Formats: sequence, C-alpha cells, structure tokens
Amino acid sequence: MSHGKMEELRGRLDSVNLQLLELLSERARIAQEIGQEKEKQGVPKYDPVREKKMLDELVALNKGPFDNETIRHLFKQVFQASLKLQQTDHVKHLLVSRKRHKEDTVVSVGDIAVGGGKPILVAGPCSVESYEQVRKTAAVLKASGISVMRGGAFKPRTSPYDFQGLGVEGLKILKEVASEFGLKTISEIVDPAHVELACEYIDVIQIGARNMQNFELLKAAGDVRTPVLLKRGLAATIDEFLHSAEYIVSRGNTQVMLIERGIRTYERATRNTLDISAVPILKLESHLPVLVDVTHSTGRKDIMGPCARAALAAGADGVMVEVHPDPATALSDAAQQMNFDEFRRFLEEVGLQA
Repeated sequence: MSHGKMEELRGRLDSVNLQLLELLSERARIAQEIGQEKEKQGVPKYDPVREKKMLDELVALNKGPFDNETIRHLFKQVFQASLKLQQTDHVKHLLVSRKRHKEDTVVSVGDIAVGGGKPILVAGPCSVESYEQVRKTAAVLKASGISVMRGGAFKPRTSPYDFQGLGVEGLKILKEVASEFGLKTISEIVDPAHVELACEYIDVIQIGARNMQNFELLKAAGDVRTPVLLKRGLAATIDEFLHSAEYIVSRGNTQVMLIERGIRTYERATRNTLDISAVPILKLESHLPVLVDVTHSTGRKDIMGPCARAALAAGADGVMVEVHPDPATALSDAAQQMNFDEFRRFLEEVGLQA
C-alpha cells in the first residue's frame, strides 16, 4: 500500500471518528433527557427489557465485519456509559449533594454549631427511665462541659416485650431537666403524628436506624424546622442513606445531620460493624454534618475511645455515646452504657472536654 493511500484511509478514519463522537454526544444528551423524565415519573433508570430489545435489533441489522458478540459488547459499553451519566446527573440534582451545595452546612442547635469545625459530643442514657436518672446524668454532663444530651422516650425494640420507653412523659422529663441545666436535647421520634408535639419538648428530632426509610416519618420531619439527626439503617447503603436525608431536605428542613451507627455484617466481635469509611465518603458526597455513634456501632465500652478518635480523625463533626448512672440496672442496652467514671475516662481519652 502506497503512503498516499495510507494517509487517505487514515483521513477517512479520522472523519468517521469525529462523526462517531458527535453521534455519541447526541446519544448522551438524549439519554440525559430520558433520565430526567424517568426521575419525574419515579421509575428506575436501568431498564433491562429495553436494553435487550435494542441489542437484539442491532444484532439483527448487523452486516459485519464485526461479529454479533462484538456488536453486543460495544453497544453494552455505550449503554452502561449512558446509565452512569444518568446516575451522575441524579446525584448532582440532590439537594444534599456536595455537587449541588459546595459549602458545609452548619446546623444550629440553639447556640451550638454542628459542622462548624469544632466537633461536639452528644451523651446521655439510652432510655429515659425516670426524672432522677436523667437529672443525675445531666449534672455530670454539665460538669464535664457537655451541652447536648440524648435520651430515648420512644424506643423501637427488636422484641415487642422489651421496654418501649416512657413516650411523651419521657419528653417532658428531658425538657424539665434540660431547662434546669441549660442543655440541648435529642430524642428519637417513631410516629409521624408525634413530630410536631416533639418540637415542643426537644431541640433535635432523632430518626433511628430502624426508621431511616420510614418515608412518612421523613416527610413529617421535613415539614418542621427543628433540626433532625438521621441515623444510617442497619443494612443501608450510603446512597440509600443520602436519599433518606433528601426526603427531609426536599420538604424545606435543611437542618439535617447524618450519623453513622454501624451496619450489620457477619462479624460478631462487635454489636455492629463501624463503617469508618462512611465518614469521609459522606463528607465528600454531601454538605451535611456527619456524626458517629460509637455506642451502637461497637456495643463495647472497652473500644469506644479508640473508635471515637478514629471517627474524629476521619473528619466526623461529632460523636455520640450512651451514659447511665447505673448501667447494670438500665432498662435497655445495659451492657454498652458507660457509668460516670467510665465516661470521665472516655472524655480524657478522646479529648472532647470543653
């Protein structure tokens, strides 16, 4: 083959490459529009039936020189790239996405800033059991420089026979004690009908792991303007976690905090498996503050300190732990709650004192 013929063929090839690029770009733009329509309709991005139909039609029209398997492979790559483009566009459009909102969101819990650069510590009993129990805990927290107290009033439990919490009476106890000691309070709400009522008694609504995809509860929390602490579900992916947060933010409540509390795996050395990698990933993907619950993730008091330090090193905006005056008599999660001496040692080890 002469040099001139080679250059001519290469020129034709370059021209075809440009035509292919233009056609692929046009196809991508159409795929983006389809993705937007699917999002409006609430249907899945991936349609295997449609993909198979397109591949079968292309193979039927194939005149070579590529064989049918090569045609299938090439177009599958194009289809996958289009699907990835649709998914990327979807993430860009999420209100909780870092791509949509570059700056860190700082959640205001009264005069306490969460996500503002200084990590916070949230501590308190697993369950509100009595006025005296909560008051003793609040006194220790106040003396330790802790400003945010947690306490469960509504307790979703694995067994229906376990202690379910004091309900509204528990919220009233939290409010009374917190007012006396000047603390902010966090408590879990499980019923959408209780959200507005809870706003009268607590400063932060917690949505627990078992309710992360209770969509009616998420909507109700989005309809108020009280800050929300959303826990990751026991087996939830990070994508599912962020979409749950989107339910809240999309209804107008932008004061949302995320909390990693361990996921369920095959490992039994700890209560759950603390996914420490979730912290930097959530910080990269979302602008919302991220906390870590070292109590429920580990279930072991002997490693809560190191895990809390790891969470802070990974970029967490805060840590949550459980503290009880007498854990042995606690009505829930007795083994994993720290007594006051253990809590003081934990503070020294982690360095989160005021």
